[in-house]
Amino acid sequence: MVISVIHGWRFGHCPFHSAVHTAQPVNDDVILMAVLKHYCYDNGAHTVEGFRVGRFNAGINTTFIVYRVGDTLIDCGPSNQWRFIRKELGDVDIQRLLITHHHEDHAGNASRIAEMKNLLPYAPELGQQKIATGYRTPWLQQLIWGRLIPARTQPLPESMRLDDGTEIIAVHTPGHAKDLTCLFFPQQKYLFSGDMYISRSLKMLRADENLAQLITSLETLLALDFEVLFCPHNGIVEKGKQALQDKYNNLIKLCQQAASLHRQGSTEAEIMLSLVGKEGVLAKITGGNFSKQNLIRQAIALG
Repeated sequence: MVISVIHGWRFGHCPFHSAVHTAQPVNDDVILMAVLKHYCYDNGAHTVEGFRVGRFNAGINTTFIVYRVGDTLIDCGPSNQWRFIRKELGDVDIQRLLITHHHEDHAGNASRIAEMKNLLPYAPELGQQKIATGYRTPWLQQLIWGRLIPARTQPLPESMRLDDGTEIIAVHTPGHAKDLTCLFFPQQKYLFSGDMYISRSLKMLRADENLAQLITSLETLLALDFEVLFCPHNGIVEKGKQALQDKYNNLIKLCQQAASLHRQGSTEAEIMLSLVGKEGVLAKITGGNFSKQNLIRQAIALG
C-alpha cells in the first residue's frame, strides 16, 4: 500500500484505481486556496482520501487533514478553514461524520457539516457536552484553528457497520483528552488515530494531558491488529504500528531516564535540559499550558 499526495484533483475524485499502490509522496508546488495537499490511499472500495488545510503552514501542529472513507468523514477540521472545507465537500456524498474528540481542530465544523449534509454527527459520549456548549479556547489555539462551533451530536457507539459491511470499532484512548477515541477498521487494518500519534517522540505536553493515561492508551492500541495509521496532523503512516510502537518505546525510555536522573539528584530543570532541551518560546506565549516542563514533571513521577 502506498500513500499518494496528488496535484490537480478534488476531494472525492481520487485518480487511482489499480490494485497495486506505487506512488511516492511529493510536496505541492502550488497551494490551492488554503488546501495545502490532497491525499489518496488507494485500496479499491476502501480507498481513503484526505485534504490538508491550515491558516498557517508552519508544520504538522498547525495544519489538519480531513479524511474520508467512502461516505464516512473522520473529523471535520478547524472552523477558520470552513470556506475551503465546504468547497472540498460540496459535491461529495457524506452520510456520516465520526468525531474522535472535542478539540476545535477535530470538531470545529461539526454543526456546519451537519446542516450541509443533513446528518447528525457521532461523537464520544465524554465529549458531547463540550461539543454542544463550546468551551474556553486558549488564544493561541483560537489563532491557529478558530473556535469550535457548538453542535448537536449523537453518541459514538462501541462499534458500527457501514452499508457495505465494513466494521468500525471505537477505541477509547484518554491521555491527550478524556474523550479521545480512535477508530479501528479491523478488516482493512486501518487505525484513525486522532491525536494519539502525531510523531514518534514527544517533546512537550499540554497542562491538561495525562502522561500515564497516554501510555496506557498506547498499549491499548498496540494490542490491535492494524497496519496503516491515519493521523490528521502527520499524515498517512504505512508502517503505522511500528511508528506507534516507537512512540511508546520513546516515552517509556524518557520516563526511565527522567526518574534515574532525579534519583541521582538532578533538578527538574537540569533533567529537562538533558533530555529534551531548554524551554522554548511556546511555553512563554501559552503561559506554560504547552511546555517541556509539563512533560518532564510527569515523566519523573512515572519513572
